[in-house]
Order: sequence, then structure tokens, then C-alpha cells
Amino acid sequence: MSLLHQVALTFVKNIGPTLAKSLTAHFGGAEQIFKAPKGKLLKVPGIGEKTVGQLDFDVALKKAEQELKFIERNGIDVIFYTDIRYPKRLKNCNDSPVLLYSKGNADLNAEHVVSIVGTRNATEYGKQLCRQLVEELQQQNVLVVSGLALGIDVAAHKECLKHNVPTVGVVGHGLDRMYPSQNRATADKMLENGGLLSEYPSGTIPDRENFPQRNRIVAGMADATIVVEAGIKGGALITAEIANSYNRDVFAFPGRLGDEYSEGCNFLIRNNKAQLLTCAADLAFSLGWEQGETAKATIDQFILPFDLTQDESLIINLLRENKTPLAIDDLSIKTNMPTSKLAMNLLNMEMQGYIRGLPGKMYCLS
Repeated sequence: MSLLHQVALTFVKNIGPTLAKSLTAHFGGAEQIFKAPKGKLLKVPGIGEKTVGQLDFDVALKKAEQELKFIERNGIDVIFYTDIRYPKRLKNCNDSPVLLYSKGNADLNAEHVVSIVGTRNATEYGKQLCRQLVEELQQQNVLVVSGLALGIDVAAHKECLKHNVPTVGVVGHGLDRMYPSQNRATADKMLENGGLLSEYPSGTIPDRENFPQRNRIVAGMADATIVVEAGIKGGALITAEIANSYNRDVFAFPGRLGDEYSEGCNFLIRNNKAQLLTCAADLAFSLGWEQGETAKATIDQFILPFDLTQDESLIINLLRENKTPLAIDDLSIKTNMPTSKLAMNLLNMEMQGYIRGLPGKMYCLS
């Protein structure tokens, strides 16, 4: 019954992802929310009389029953945010979906995850960059995420299929359809080494407002977002802005002055919203993917300082135990500390020389 209630929770009116997570944490599970009396619901922060009065639990459960039939018929996996398989990078984003519908065999918590985004009007230059990037990423044990749109998105997915790189397409509609329809053959092949992901139940059509929502998943799932080719307006720049708001790395390939579909990339680089990228080796270095052994050698010789606060001691001990650099997102999860508070502690400790910041917002002991 737990799966039924997890799906039903997403159908309840006036309960978005943030409130759904608060309710789940308060009651210990989705099923308990549906059984809770009104008085106990009112004790949850963020819920008032009006919200409780409009809760349509019975209607939501009936919709969920229908959705479960579709899920079973079509071999779809449901991943609730408390599930260990839920993308841990995305989980750390405050507006992440409470539930994801997944199809395929992708490891959403792969060692390295990058998002590749760009214009729907990809030029030959952009497609060539996709080809070169994915070919080089093949050596990095990476999962590539994109939005299965026309242009750069589908070019990245196709190159991943060609080079046997796992790839996931995040769509802005239910998994009972494919938009745009001409990408269906690519989507079907992706199920063999990767898959499809959506926060939307079956029957959801690809409305315009769904795609900016979809972009937060594309940005939130990844260590870094790579903008290959983009105009000054559009979804790729929205995704880059979201990635920056999540404190994630953003990279962009530069284009020639005057090229319409490189204006967005040049804008991001010029305004320090993205690091300039020329090849996958730059990416691996910037993200600290090759820093592990160097950091490990220094950890073994580390002596714990005496003047640490409780929070700083917790961070130090995690870095010692882990033996390899940790990303700020992983530290936030392991310390149960908000990213803003954690960032202040890390800055203070780095200034005192206790820890060292590495490229890619990774941290290790000095």
C-alpha cells in the first residue's frame, strides 16, 4: 500500500513537493499522512486550516489506483524521494520533485553525472562539439543527462548511444507519450543503457510551463551543466541559471562572434556564469575527478585542530573518514546542514588552512 500512497501524495491539491516532504518527514511515511487526523495535520509547519480543509485524499487515492495500473502495464519504476535510488544530487535541491517516474536501467547516482543542454536549432558546429565531448567523456564513467528535445539535446543522446555512454532523458510530460514524436526511436534505444525520467504522471501533456520545471531536474541531477550551443534566450540558459542557483558548476563552449546560437554561451562566459570549456579534459580537471589520490596522501598525515566548533569538527571528521574529496552537496547531506550554513563553515575553515577547496566545489583536508 505504501507505493499507492506515495503516488497519491502527488495528486493531492495544494500540496507541492516542499510540503509533501515536510509531511512525510513529520509522519514518517506517505501512508501515515493519509491516516492522520485533522488535528495532527494542523501541527505540521506550513499547513493551515484552509489547506487542510481542501485536502482531497479520497480523490487522490482513486487517481493513484489508475496510475498504478498504467505503471504495472508499462514496466515503469516509481522512485520516492526517500528511496535510496532517488538521485542524491537532486535530493539536495529544495524544490526537487517528491516522486519520479523512471523507465530503463540507469544508475541515477552514478559516480559522475553531467547535463548537456543547448539550442533546438543546433548547427553543424554544435553537433560536432557534442560528438567530441561525448567521445571524450566515454573514459570518465559518466552518466549524461539531457532533455530529449530537438537539437543539442537529442544530438547528445545519440552520441551517447553511439559510444555506449549511459544517458537519461528528462521529459516534460507523462511517460505514456513522446514529445517531440520524432525522438521516439532514440528514446526507445536509450532504455537499453540509460532511460527516461519524468515527475509527471501518465496523461500529462507537454505544456509549455512543464519544460522550465523539467530543467530543474536536468540541472539538479548533475555535478555540472554543459551548455554546448545556445541563443541568448531559451531553455538552455534557464537550465544554466538554475544550476548556478543550486551552487553547481556550469560550463559553456565558446562560439564565434556574431553566431546567433553561440550568443548565449558567450554571454554566460562573459558574465562569469559559466566556465569556458574547450574539451572534456578541462571538465575532468575542473570537477576534481582526478584529485582523489593526491588528497588521500595528505589526509593520512592530518592532525585534528583544537579550536574547531562542533559543526567544523563534524566536517573535518567526515573528510577524514571518506579518504577522498567530498562535494559540497554530499557534505550537506551527510552533515544535515543547509548549503548556505555549510558554505560559511567551509569558507571559514579554508581561510584558516584546515581544508582545501578543489575545482568542482570539492573539499579535502589541507
